[in-house]
Amino acid sequence: MMKIRPLIMAVDDEPAILLLLKRTLESVSYDVIVATEGNSALTLLNKCHPDLVLLDIMMPDINGFEILESVRQNSNVPVIMLTAKDEISSVRSSLSLGADDYIRKPFSPKELLARIQAKLRRSGLTGQFD
Repeated sequence: MMKIRPLIMAVDDEPAILLLLKRTLESVSYDVIVATEGNSALTLLNKCHPDLVLLDIMMPDINGFEILESVRQNSNVPVIMLTAKDEISSVRSSLSLGADDYIRKPFSPKELLARIQAKLRRSGLTGQFD
């Protein structure tokens, strides 16, 4: 029986962050798709149905809050906000709109992986970690 690798979508307008996320996640056997702006993120979400979404708030076209609202209209996919915004109002807004977690940049890749694993475990998916 073939093991299905969880698919994670990372949405961020910073190419360096997307590269770090892609390398980190692929190193522990996740499949990764990336989007650099909100409209393409929503298209990819509907096309690929990822198992988890990492979502930045500050995006050039539509912000992460709007993306999150749109996601929640059609999906219960776990969403972790991954953002430089550290105001408590951003945390509260994210959680009230349906985010499952909130991680501030700069972030620890090991902590991010642990939080992803916890969300996927609750969704019935597991990842491999050392």
